[in-house]
Amino acid sequence: MTDYYATRFTPDPSRSEVWRHVATHLSRWIDADGALLDLAAGYADLTRHARAARKVAIDVNPQLTTFVGPDVEAIVGDATDLDRFDDSEFATVFASNFVEHLDHDTIDRLLTGVHRVLAPGGRLILVQPNFRLDPKRYFDDYTHRTIWTDRSLSDLVAAAGLPVEHLEPRFLPLTMKSHLSFGHRLVPLYLRLPWRPLAGQMLVIARKD
Repeated sequence: MTDYYATRFTPDPSRSEVWRHVATHLSRWIDADGALLDLAAGYADLTRHARAARKVAIDVNPQLTTFVGPDVEAIVGDATDLDRFDDSEFATVFASNFVEHLDHDTIDRLLTGVHRVLAPGGRLILVQPNFRLDPKRYFDDYTHRTIWTDRSLSDLVAAAGLPVEHLEPRFLPLTMKSHLSFGHRLVPLYLRLPWRPLAGQMLVIARKD
């Protein structure tokens, strides 16, 4: 995975600025008084900018600990293994561009764990490539293993006991190597558009009853 971070997912200050705006956009669904868990956090771009009473980021990326501040608990490890966390420990679980890298059995196990660690009323927030929007580029990332659309991902989380509360089939461009990275000040405007050009990712927000 070290080679993956060197070729596909290098540190990028512009990408971090994009996520600062995305964190603001998502703040209405992130409990500022609760604990936030960021799965497969990468460089913790979202978590560093999000408001929460406690913030935990987990990723296999060995550089994770060098990119987070003292307000983020960084765990270098397998983000699909949630056994280290207690029942109902988190108000929010977030993952971006993660589920498509996993096989179906691992996804089922992960969602079972997410359901367990979420407090009642807690939310799962997923930002994912939407195959329906950009099928030709979906497998440009050689580590993608499963295909998801806004409909199939919504059904998946609902079947795991997390009914969808909010869905945006067109949320962000497919990668942060797009024009948004170079014009991050335009991100708030982009997110207010009713129809977002170049969108290749979806936003799925599910809530534990």
